[in-house]
Order: sequence, then C-alpha cells, then structure tokens
Amino acid sequence: MHPSRWGDAAQAGPLPDSTRELVEYAFGLQERPAVAYPQVPAAALPEQIVAGLRAIVGEEHVLLDDETRRVRTRGKSTPDLLRARSGDLADAPDAVVRPASHDQVLALIALAETHRFALVPFGGGTSVTGGLVARRDDVVGVVSLDLIRMKALREVDPISMTAVLEPGLRGPEAEALLAEHQMTLGHYPQSFEYASIGGFAATRSSGQSSAGYGRFDSLVVGLEVATARGTLALGSSPANAAGPDLRQLILGSEGAFGVITAVRVRVRALPTVKAYEAWGFPSFDAGSDAMRLLAQNGQLPTVIRLSDENETALNLASHSNVGGAATEGCLMIVGFEGTDADAVATKRDAVSALLTRSGGTSLGEERGAAWVQGRFAAPYLRDALLDVGVLVETLETATFWSKRDEVYQAVRDALIAELGEKTLVLCHISHVYETGCSLYFTVAAPGGEEPLPTWLAAKAAATEAMVAHGATVSHHHAVGTDHRPWFAREIGPVGVDILRAVKAELDPAGVLNPGVMIP
Repeated sequence: MHPSRWGDAAQAGPLPDSTRELVEYAFGLQERPAVAYPQVPAAALPEQIVAGLRAIVGEEHVLLDDETRRVRTRGKSTPDLLRARSGDLADAPDAVVRPASHDQVLALIALAETHRFALVPFGGGTSVTGGLVARRDDVVGVVSLDLIRMKALREVDPISMTAVLEPGLRGPEAEALLAEHQMTLGHYPQSFEYASIGGFAATRSSGQSSAGYGRFDSLVVGLEVATARGTLALGSSPANAAGPDLRQLILGSEGAFGVITAVRVRVRALPTVKAYEAWGFPSFDAGSDAMRLLAQNGQLPTVIRLSDENETALNLASHSNVGGAATEGCLMIVGFEGTDADAVATKRDAVSALLTRSGGTSLGEERGAAWVQGRFAAPYLRDALLDVGVLVETLETATFWSKRDEVYQAVRDALIAELGEKTLVLCHISHVYETGCSLYFTVAAPGGEEPLPTWLAAKAAATEAMVAHGATVSHHHAVGTDHRPWFAREIGPVGVDILRAVKAELDPAGVLNPGVMIP
C-alpha cells in the first residue's frame, strides 16, 4: 500500500460532491494535501549484518532500497498516516528481509541476537496501534521481517475440517486456496484485503462474521512459532487439560515472543446460500437488547451489526444507507450463510421472530446487499477526509452487557470534551457474546493546525474512560505501542510481571519487536 494512504490507488478518489458539502457545513474545509513521496532516512545497518542476512535468505531477498523501506514503515492508524502525510518516515526499517521457511526465520532470529538488531514481523502493514514501530534503544538497527514468501496452504484435513496456513497469506489469498477445497475460514475484518494470516493470529483479530464463524483466536487449533529458544509447536489435539493453553500465550503477542510461521485453523464448508437484510430499531438501546437476547438464546446469525443513531443518520462509517424509506433510529444488518437452504431459512425465521418481538422492523434485503458490497470502503473515505482537514479515526473496546450504556456514554463524552462540540462520534456493535459486546467508535472532528497532538490527546481521554469504567483497551485492534500504558493497568502488576518473564525467557536479547505490547 501507499505509505500515507490506504489500499489500492485505483479505488481511491476525492470526496463525492454531496459528502463534501456536508463536511463543509459541519467542519469547514482546509485542504491538506499529503507529501507525495516522503523520504526515509539512509539505511544504517553495518555491512556485516547485511552479509549475514543475505547468507540466510539470498541476496535478492534482502532489500535496502528506499521504496521498499518506505512502504514497510508503520501501519495505517490515523497517527501513522498523519506522520507520513507530513513527510515523517523516521521509523523506516533499515532493511527488509524476506524468509521462505521456518528454518530461515530461526536463523534470522539467531543472527539478530548475535548482532543486536531488532526484527519486526510484517504481514499486511495494517496495524492501527503502533504495532510495527520497534523501540530502537539498545539495538544497532531495525529489520522488517516481511513474510510475503511464506504463502503456502500446507495441509488440508477434510475429516477434521482443519487447514494449515502460512503467515504471509493475505485474507483473499487464503480464502481462494481454501475455496479450491470447498472450504472457508470466514474471517473478514475490514482489513481483510491486505491483512495476513500471521497478523490475524498475532493480534487476535475479529472479523465481521464473528457471530457465525468466531474470532480468529477461536479458530486457531495449532501454531508453529520460531523463537530465540528454538521451535515452539502447539496444538496436538482439539482440546486438552494438559496445563495452561500456551496457544493463547502466542495469540495476541504481536511478534514480541516469537514469529508465527504456521497456523492450523478450523475451517467450515464453503457457503452456497447467503442472505443479508436490514432492520430498523427505535433506539440503540432497543437494538442492543435484541442482540443480547439473540446471543443468550443461542440464535446468532452469521453477521450482526447495529449502528447507533448518529452512524445510521450520517453514514460516515461502513454501511450503505440506500433503498427503501429513510431509517429513523438505528440500522441493523443481519446476515445468514450456510450450505443448506432449509437450515438457513429456519435460522432466519427464528432470528426475524425475535427481532420483531424486540421492536425491530424489517427493511428488506437491498440495504443488506449494499453493506456487503461496500464493507471494505471506509478507509478510503478516511483518506479523502484527511485531504480536506477533517480528523477521522476509529477506536474500539468491549464490555459486559450491564455496562454497555455506561461505557458508550463515557467514551462519547470524553471525545467530545477533548475535541469540541462539533465532534461527530459514531458507534456500532458488530461482535457480540452471551456476556457482552464490542463498541466500535468512529470519530470525525476539525483537524485544526495540529491534528496529530489533537488526536493523541483525544485518544488518551477515550482510553482513560474505557479503563475507568472497567472496559478493555482493545477488543480486536491489539495493544501495539499506543495502548501499552493502559494495558498495564488492565492486567495489573502481576500480569505485567508474567509477560515480562515470558519475554525474558523466549527473547532474552530483546530483539523481537522491542517496545511493542509488553508494558
């Protein structure tokens, strides 16, 4: 991807005229074009290290050119983009190395220990929490460990319905390989087009079909990990009582403990029947209560997503409000997938009955289909808004149902108090459980003369509100560097000591993504 924009340039574009008029009315316009090709610092790795990298992976797979280093710098959070748009790529890696096997990754880790340079695993570059920015203290340089050559579907087990995937596979690539066997992973986060299998595991990703297919960590049944202490192979059975589940120690570890080189995942039969529809609810409370009942009654569809009143009315997030009468209150998208038309119809009837009893009104399939078509487009809109001086970013959390409204209001209030009364705070729920749900906020506000410190202060205030009200600092974006101070409070001093002890054992030299995740 472009260092200061999202995705495919062919899909990007300026704001539509109607949106531009709305933005001008709400915030005013302040053209802020990005620096076209921000410069990167000169590579500073000693020749001895470069020679060692080449000896392991081959000369052609050690890249020192500015263009490759430029697009391996940071991730795609708004702070990342604001820095890049201003011309700041100071965190660029000194080299990009592309291993082809688990053994090569082990050798690279050993070389990093010997020469004390940092290794930062790189999949799709879609981190939004500073997860690709290694601390440079006490290291001689930073090397991006690009896993792009590790893209095999190693194994398919149609009896157990599992598959072994390598970490460099992007979402669409993994789905295409599985589809050849009439299988699907069913993991579709908004970053799906660019994010990788290794990244899904390392950040405990959650996709838009989580209600039906589960979070990514719930799909993982086995892992192969390269560490400084050697190979860690986990997952010899579907479940066990043989001590703590060490798979959960690696999932979400963001490359700080080791490099994931293969993932065994649970897969499903490729769906042949799909149906998506929209529902209207009089309020966010009413829609949330309906979602809770579905979860607690064991009736969740494959996809369920509820926008609050602001998101429904302003349509600045990821659904498309088209077709039919105008929606008052809140819009819910419900999706059903399966291989048996009768079973899908039965589930749909049961869900529809409960939604109707909960005060919902069916709005038909046109809006549901529009959401499916446009669900990966929101990041392009963010770029267009940044171009005209509007500060746009997302943040998310999760909490128990009994605290849902409390956390929702506290985060909204914190953002508006910090950014001003013109701020638009939108929210949706798209991941639900029997005990609680996620809250995903989209924020739009005038960027002002210094948008980066303005947003950092607002993000700190919002995260402080989450922690103060007992919610998590992240449901699926991970910790990175951005959430690390509050993560320490969430897990407490004993939890921090445990993570530091694991880091010291698995990465004693501290060269694996240093400064990320570990408080």
